[in-house]
Amino acid sequence: MIQFLTQPWPWYFGGFMISIILFLLLWTGKSFGMSSNLRTLCSMMGAGKKVSFFDFDWKAQRWNLIVALGVVLGGFIASNYIVSTKSMDLSKNTVDQLLAMGIQDAGKSFAPEILFSNDAFTNPYVLLLLILGGFLVGFGARYSGGCTSGHAISGLSNIQLPSLIAVFGFFAGGLLINHFILPLLLKTLAI
Repeated sequence: MIQFLTQPWPWYFGGFMISIILFLLLWTGKSFGMSSNLRTLCSMMGAGKKVSFFDFDWKAQRWNLIVALGVVLGGFIASNYIVSTKSMDLSKNTVDQLLAMGIQDAGKSFAPEILFSNDAFTNPYVLLLLILGGFLVGFGARYSGGCTSGHAISGLSNIQLPSLIAVFGFFAGGLLINHFILPLLLKTLAI
């Protein structure tokens, strides 16, 4: 059992579980999305008194906060108790490209230490990147009417055209950032 927990699970298991969850959400008339939790939290704290966007019945969204708590708790458990010692299987070409960008632990770790170690948070450049990136993700999620999980999982399963357009935008933006902007940012960080 422990060996099953410390190895990456196959893609088809995750896909099957997502389909079960989506079926249950559709059956109960709910839709999935993580960015809506921020709106719910702001409403809980009284932001609806000053901004009409946050003035809604947040108690109807309590179930979604449990999902967010589960994501945080699951991430904590996975990173602290179910850690795989096996390195990732990446192609040599990918490892070489990542090494050229300054990611020294390419293929050995799921999150590059240059960006995600505790020491990285003492670097003002990394903090600026995280704050700017967080702002852009938050703005983009609000502007597009939902986050990647909401549009790509719930929206596409409900056959919504706006979600299809948003998902195309997410992928195009991700490809542009990954191939053109990220190498420049990492090169600046390595200096």
